[in-house]
Amino acid sequence: MKIIIEGAGQVGSYLAKMLSAEGSEVTVIDPDPERIRALTSSADVSTILGAPSKIDLLTEAGGDNADLFIAVNPLMNQSVNIVSALLAKRLGTKRVVARIDDEAYLAPENKLMFKDMGLDMMFFPEKGASEEILEMLRHIAATDSMDFARGKLQLVVFKLDDDSILLDMNVKEFALKVKEEDPTADFRIVAISRGGVTIIPNFDTPFKPYDYLYIIAGREGIQAINKHLGKGKVDVRRVLILGGSEIGKMVATRLAGQKLDDVKIIDINQQHCRHLSEILPDEVSVACGDVRNTDFLQEENITSYQAVVALTGHDETNILTCVAAKKLGVARVIAQVENLEYIHLAEEMGVDSVVNKKLITASRILKFTLSDKVRSVRHMSGTNAEVLEYTAAPGSRITKHMLKDTEFPSNAIVGGVIRGGDSFIAVGHTQIEAYDRVAVFALPEAVKEIDKFFK
Repeated sequence: MKIIIEGAGQVGSYLAKMLSAEGSEVTVIDPDPERIRALTSSADVSTILGAPSKIDLLTEAGGDNADLFIAVNPLMNQSVNIVSALLAKRLGTKRVVARIDDEAYLAPENKLMFKDMGLDMMFFPEKGASEEILEMLRHIAATDSMDFARGKLQLVVFKLDDDSILLDMNVKEFALKVKEEDPTADFRIVAISRGGVTIIPNFDTPFKPYDYLYIIAGREGIQAINKHLGKGKVDVRRVLILGGSEIGKMVATRLAGQKLDDVKIIDINQQHCRHLSEILPDEVSVACGDVRNTDFLQEENITSYQAVVALTGHDETNILTCVAAKKLGVARVIAQVENLEYIHLAEEMGVDSVVNKKLITASRILKFTLSDKVRSVRHMSGTNAEVLEYTAAPGSRITKHMLKDTEFPSNAIVGGVIRGGDSFIAVGHTQIEAYDRVAVFALPEAVKEIDKFFK
């Protein structure tokens, strides 16, 4: 696949490395020589120095016959991303997507207008991050989660502490134990992340301290697992947001509409705090202070909150304030961490969930590199794997045999199936049928091969 990326910022550089590693031919356009130099030293991509909206540069990059154009320059007005994407489409690029920084552009009538103009997708990384945070707050017992078909199937992530009752068991023993207590519980452990390495487990795989378990289940199965792990339901009524960033404003606004008991946002800048007080709903209280100061957080009664979300724009601050909040007894802490190298560190230090805009964006872009049979792609925290939802095409390879006979890649696993109004967990003798919606957990190197099974 031939891909052009406009913008060698953090998101563009990450996408360039990811897509080139998957075998795509990637060309990056950026006006900053330092960003170009940094990218070429770390990725096998072609680069062009110059303004992204110049037609001659787009032509030089191959815009007349590219498969995908991705406009992700974060330092220019969003109109530059939109214009360059539309120019690439007019030159002959098959599909074009653009990063934006105004939520109003995503209103249905505006999305339709841009679609008619030729823009295949617009994405707002901050909005994607805010939606992930809200989902994490909804599934408070899990580290991360993903719903299929409005919750008919759910993929949830649980972290095992060093005193977990599962440490004396393997996958099969745990499944049998839960089934003994609740015969209706239907679930499957599709992966285990251990020390930064993702494992597709078998029945004999033992559990170890600090493992992340990726479990797909129906509603009843999730309830049984929560009960077995001692993860009782926590009703989140009070949320403290640290940092008045764009993501923080979005999360606070959405939470205000949920009629919680208390939503508070803290920022260190007094002028920005006044601005937040003017634009946020009345249900959101605003405080000004340094969240790095534990005494200040205690003065703000941090221990009375069920959840703390750190979004200051500084990874180190977000991680450390979450660690402090956890030690003070807060049930759920979520940190925005943009440095990929810090994510595993944050999880090791006790941060419940990590949000990263680059990974969220990469998941959305990855969908455009696959067939039209993929409905959604999601990167889950704690692993480098992707969760994909496919619709099985009539006559596709996945429908030819039972799963145990399909020669499905060993570094991927089918977790569950939604058929009409029914959902069920996939096992070896499951037969996928045409138009089934299928949830797949896959390591990056398997994604392109899996795509072939559903066409």
